[in-house]
Amino acid sequence: MPEIVVQGLTKTFIHKTTGQKVTAIERLDFEIGEGEIVGIVGKTGCGKSTFLSILLGVERPTEGRVLVDGKEPYRDFYYFKGKISAIFQQDLLLPWRTAIENVKLGLEILNYPKEKQIDISKAWLAKVGLEKFLNSYPGELSGGMRQRVAIARAFAINPEIILADEAFGHLDVVTATTLREDFNRLVREQKKTAVIVTHQLDEAVDMVDRVLVFGRPARLVADLQVPNGAKQSISEKKEFVERLHNLIENSG
Repeated sequence: MPEIVVQGLTKTFIHKTTGQKVTAIERLDFEIGEGEIVGIVGKTGCGKSTFLSILLGVERPTEGRVLVDGKEPYRDFYYFKGKISAIFQQDLLLPWRTAIENVKLGLEILNYPKEKQIDISKAWLAKVGLEKFLNSYPGELSGGMRQRVAIARAFAINPEIILADEAFGHLDVVTATTLREDFNRLVREQKKTAVIVTHQLDEAVDMVDRVLVFGRPARLVADLQVPNGAKQSISEKKEFVERLHNLIENSG
């Protein structure tokens, strides 16, 4: 059974200034299986982040639907409490809370016992290499370290699905590469389903098993498995990235 089913999904907005209808998503159809790691790529403004908002239950579809485990995130919002977590480009840490206090925020909301909150949070901060920074505040941490706290917070609640929306695009190349590798390792170790939105095609090839190419407005232009050779061979990776680039450029 697929874990995520997208059927005829359409999302339109009314422009606040002009009053005109703007289509962000136009009849999306695809499925994502349990344990798949899928990337979404496309031009800026093609509705990638809007799709994630619908998947998170924050936005309501105009037409069609998204089903996760047979339920709709917007209609069954509280059913998904603790089942889906997300990492964004901005770490969204609370500046008045220490690293461990930020990680255990979701566990508090889910009413875990206090001792368990601390144990789980410590364990996840250790997994992301921050065991010596439990009591550091966000303002005392580098950008990469703050994003590590955000990753630990996302995994701590043991969600079924993890979403990443341009989560590494704002970091320097070395830090981003290390964080991508660590995130990818954790997703695979924990056997999570992951949906990763990125504008960096190299990142998509390195991290995911399958790439969805969105046109603008969001519609499915291509659904491609990442060839094993593209992860192992520089020339094959370059060829696949070029194919993705051409699909995006010609997607409208």
